[in-house]
Amino acid sequence: MKVVYTPAHLKHDPKVELERSIAHSPWEHIGRGEVIKDVLSADPRFHVVAPTAWGTDPITAVHDAGLLKFLDGAWQEYQSVVGDTREVVPEVFQMAGLRNKMSPYAEPSAIQGRLGYWSFEITTPLTEGTYEASRAAVDTAMTAMQFVLDGERAAYGLCRPPGHHATTSLYGGYCFFNNAAVVAHHIAATRGVKVAVLDVDYHHGNGTQEIFYDRDDVLYLSLHGDPARAYPYAIGFSDETGTGRGLGANLNIPLPARTGDDAYLSALDTAMQKVSSFGAGVLIVSLGLDTFVTDPICDLSITTDGFRRCGEMVAQAGLPTIVLQEGGYDVPNLGINAQSWLVGLGA
Repeated sequence: MKVVYTPAHLKHDPKVELERSIAHSPWEHIGRGEVIKDVLSADPRFHVVAPTAWGTDPITAVHDAGLLKFLDGAWQEYQSVVGDTREVVPEVFQMAGLRNKMSPYAEPSAIQGRLGYWSFEITTPLTEGTYEASRAAVDTAMTAMQFVLDGERAAYGLCRPPGHHATTSLYGGYCFFNNAAVVAHHIAATRGVKVAVLDVDYHHGNGTQEIFYDRDDVLYLSLHGDPARAYPYAIGFSDETGTGRGLGANLNIPLPARTGDDAYLSALDTAMQKVSSFGAGVLIVSLGLDTFVTDPICDLSITTDGFRRCGEMVAQAGLPTIVLQEGGYDVPNLGINAQSWLVGLGA
C-alpha cells in the first residue's frame, strides 16, 4: 500500500496547548506523524512516497478563501503587531451575541480580533510553520486520492495536521484545512460519482458534517463519543441527518463510554450498510485512532486487534478507499494501531 508522507508536517510544532483549563504540552504533536511513518516504513507491505503539489484551488473549492488568506499571514502579523511569541491563540471570539440588536459583525481589522473570527476554540495554536504544514497535509491527501483514482485499490495519506474539525470558514480542534472534505469534494465535482466519508475518530468531525450537510453527492458517517460528554459537545447527535438535498445523507452514531471491539464493529456494520445503500463509488476514511483503549483524552476501548477487524470490515465493501489520518494520542501505540487497521484493509 502507498503511504503518502511529507516531513513538512514537522513545521507545525507547537510546544504549549491550553486544554481543560491547563497549559501543557500538546496532545497533537510532531511525534504522532513520525511514529506512524517509522512503523509503516519498516513493514514491506507499505511503500512511503512524497506528495505532489496541488496548489490552493482544491482548498478554496471547499473553504472560504478568507480563511486561507488569514492562515497564510496570521502568525507573522501577530509577531509584528503584538510581539514575539511561539504560539498564537485567540483572545476573544466574534460571537453573534456581542453585536445583539446591532448590525452583523464583520471581520475585525486587528489581528487579535481576527484570530477569534476565523477560529472557534483555543486548543489549536498557530506557529510559524502551521500554514505550510497544513498546505502539505492537503497535498498529502490529494496525492493519496490520485493513487486510488489511478487504479490503486487503497492508499493512505499520513496527514498532519488533521482536518475533520475545520469547517467552511473556521479552524479549530487541531485542524486548519479539512483534508477529507477537500478530497471528497474534488472527486464528486470532477468524477461525477457519489462519495462516502466514514469518520472513525473518537471526536465527531463537525467540519466535514457542516461542509456537506446540504449535499446529496457526499455521504457523511461518523462513529464517535457521544457529544453529551465528548468534544465538540454541540454537534454530532443522532438526529442530525442532513438538510435540503442532503436530508438522509448524514449519519451520526454516538457511542457510550468504554465501547469495546464487538459493539464498535456492530456500529461500523450499520455505517457500512448505509454506504452500500447510498451507492458510493469511492470511500474516504477519516482514520482517528483515539478510540484506543488507553488513549489519554478519550474513553472508548478499541484494541489493536479491533482496529484490524475494522479494516477488514471496511474492505468488504469492495470500494476504492482513501484513508486519511486524523486523531490518536497514545503515541507509543499509534504506529502499530495504524498498521493494524491498514493491514486489515488489505495492505
